[in-house]
Amino acid sequence: MAAIEPTLQMWLVFGIIAVAVVAYATERFSIEMVSLCVVAFLSALFFHMPQVAQPGLPEITTTSLLAGLADPALISVLALMVVGQGIVRTGALDSPARRMVSLRRKHPFLAVAAALTAVMVLSGFLNNTPVVVIFIPIMVVIADRMRRSASGLMIPLSYAAILGGMTTVIGSSTNLLVSAAAVRSGQPKIEFFDITAIGIVLAGVGMIYVIFVAPRLLPDRATLAQSLTHGVEGRQFIAQIDVRDGSSLVGEKPRAGLFPSMPGITVRLIQRREEQILPPFDEIELQVGDELIIAATRKSITEAMARTPDLLQAMHTSDDLPPPEDDDAPMDRDFLLAEVIVAPASRMIGRNLAQIVFHTRTRCTVMGIQRRSRMIRQGLNDIRLEAGDVLLTLGHRSDVHRLRFNRDVILQEWSAYDLPARELAKRAALIFGGVVVTAATGVLPIVVAALGGAVLMLATGCLNIHQASRALDRRVAVLVWAALAMGTALHGTGGADYVAQQLMAVLDGAPPLVILSSFFLLVACFTNVLSNNATAVLFTPIGIGLADQLGVPPVAFIYAALFGANCSFATPMGYQTNLLVMGPGHYRFSDYLKAGLPLLLLIWLTFTCVAALAFDL
Repeated sequence: MAAIEPTLQMWLVFGIIAVAVVAYATERFSIEMVSLCVVAFLSALFFHMPQVAQPGLPEITTTSLLAGLADPALISVLALMVVGQGIVRTGALDSPARRMVSLRRKHPFLAVAAALTAVMVLSGFLNNTPVVVIFIPIMVVIADRMRRSASGLMIPLSYAAILGGMTTVIGSSTNLLVSAAAVRSGQPKIEFFDITAIGIVLAGVGMIYVIFVAPRLLPDRATLAQSLTHGVEGRQFIAQIDVRDGSSLVGEKPRAGLFPSMPGITVRLIQRREEQILPPFDEIELQVGDELIIAATRKSITEAMARTPDLLQAMHTSDDLPPPEDDDAPMDRDFLLAEVIVAPASRMIGRNLAQIVFHTRTRCTVMGIQRRSRMIRQGLNDIRLEAGDVLLTLGHRSDVHRLRFNRDVILQEWSAYDLPARELAKRAALIFGGVVVTAATGVLPIVVAALGGAVLMLATGCLNIHQASRALDRRVAVLVWAALAMGTALHGTGGADYVAQQLMAVLDGAPPLVILSSFFLLVACFTNVLSNNATAVLFTPIGIGLADQLGVPPVAFIYAALFGANCSFATPMGYQTNLLVMGPGHYRFSDYLKAGLPLLLLIWLTFTCVAALAFDL
């Protein structure tokens, strides 16, 4: 390997990367600002100080530095975010999530451990990006049902996929690139299960950390809406359900005081013509014309309407909702649930819903009323409103947003929530399955499959353009862009080769195991700044050269390059699954450092011990 001579551009690139990593970690400036500054400085640097071309190194141009926005990995990640949002919005994975959550009766984290273990096993045989995409909505639902923040589960999900990718040659594209680079250097091809023995040991040790330690290091960071709703999720709303002809409620009998179609909902009164029936409702069978006065949380009401669609119409205070003024909004797929407070001095005070014609004036329907410290057993339309009452309203997106300008009520912006489109769950699941199967089998590249899935989610109505745009995370886009630009500059200036040469010069004369261990750590550090694929291609030939100089089996250094390049735990741009979970977990750059560095060091120490035995060093 020819010696790399340092250049001014190389040192400046090192400086920019160092400053960027510190800026990301300290979080004094936003990720977007730091990323844009990195791209701008690198572009200006190589525009005014072009890099002198060196043998075997790519030319650095402004075009190559800016090309990251069109990188297939970035496009794939953004498109998969849209596909995943379609799955969440339609509730297509609620059933498997409920089965996993049921495991928590045996142990609080058994459901999480089962999901993460499944991810690790699947990632050994499938591309780990679609595997993580499958499990992101499942983990979100599990976290929600276990009353935990998703921030404690998303990074462990990504790490489980990365660890699983270490167990077979096809588990990660990095493994295949290392194998190809080794063959080009005259070494035997790595067969399917050659790395499995060592990989299982590394993955097993890593999974113990991921399941038991990593969630404790991560913050319990809720979304803004979750923070605002903390302590109010248990509030009970008074609502009314009319049992109409053809309703699924007709003929239903209670079990242990609850009606099976309405779990989590307490029926306080059944109004049957002139008769009022109070609990307990022993041997009561619901009939057409019954009016049910119920008490339930917003979540229970939403889940009941999603599970039994005819309840949506049964809970309306008028026959139907008028079409939205925005003709582009789907008639039945763009509803929002939101809470409004009856304002002081409101014209609604002292009057009931029928008198104020709320539905006619606002085009929104009141689904329930919440009033503290008082038990209400009246029909919804008979309750006289008071200042401070909370109304649970349902309406089309544009109509709900228009409540901001209504002086009689105060819209709680954080409470706006898309009504699940459960009737579209099968459609979304088919699209999602098609994306995963075509990407995993190689029928289509991941980027093409993901883009196709995103388009189909929009075309079939599983998402509208507003929901799809909210699924995209601009932090991910600019962070990947900056990371690819730094990788291009580092590779083109020969920075990675230079650092490797200097390290080996410092370790000259050290035992082979120390050099192998140091080489692994060097590769693991670079894979968190460069892309893991670029790191694998760069360091595999370097490792083989070192093995020849030391007179040890080249396979030891080939495996060090392979496993080290997979240790992309410490930064969000280290691997695309890290980027996928950044939005759902509401993570900052420092969260990856806090959880990823200990795991990186643990895998490094484990590999060092295993290599000493496996390669007799």
